[in-house]
Amino acid sequence: MKAVNRMITVAVFVFLYIPMAVLAVASCNTGHDIAIFQGFTLSQYTALFRDDSLLRLLGNSLLIAVLSSVLATVLGTVTAVGLHGARGRLRRAVMTLTNIPMTNPDIVTGVSLALLFAFAGTMLKINSILGFWTLLIAHITFNLPYVILSVLPKLTQMDPDLQEAALDLGCTPLQAFFRVVLHEILPGVISGLMMAFTMSLDDFVISYFVTGSSFITLPVEIYNYTKKPIQPKIYALFTLMFLVILILMVTMNLLQAHDARRRERKRGMRA
Repeated sequence: MKAVNRMITVAVFVFLYIPMAVLAVASCNTGHDIAIFQGFTLSQYTALFRDDSLLRLLGNSLLIAVLSSVLATVLGTVTAVGLHGARGRLRRAVMTLTNIPMTNPDIVTGVSLALLFAFAGTMLKINSILGFWTLLIAHITFNLPYVILSVLPKLTQMDPDLQEAALDLGCTPLQAFFRVVLHEILPGVISGLMMAFTMSLDDFVISYFVTGSSFITLPVEIYNYTKKPIQPKIYALFTLMFLVILILMVTMNLLQAHDARRRERKRGMRA
């Protein structure tokens, strides 16, 4: 049975990562046909970094990803702390509302936000309201639940006596949070930050509905490339984006594993 499970696991991973392997090979191909490998070259990467328009769009995506992930992490951490202290119906109601954006289809979220921004633009008498700020608000909105659900388990695992001890030793509630609570939940905060960054960086569906002509992100512009033959330098761009996200995910998993080992050592010392 174990052998069958291993074979299924290997088959799933092969199915998931073969397309990325094909993409990486195509980015180093001297020819334009991805089915025929004519020779190895890095000229597509050179062409990518010489394309000012693509780099500008990549800069837009990175700007939105960094700002939205940082703001969502701050708001999500504060919300998680508030939820941790809440009890009863209020906690259940807020948790249900928090989970809705995660289960909601992206296209429904995108259309809903677009209608909301259009309504706000009509009320404020702004003709072209869609742009940088609407995109940033949308990304913060769909990133928040991931941050909250990354921080809440760490708050639950934390020893509540630590904060009480800090208060007894003269810390104000704010000092106790930054010196004790934040230190204990930091792995969850970092995991939420990385998750929010990756979700924001590769989002297309929601961004497509809430962005304007004045500020366009890379995934939205790449959609236009699919309507015509894709240039090989786009393969190089996809490969680099995949590697960045892969490194972030591996780092996040390593941090979580390190935090789990640290907590096991603490339990062993107490025992």
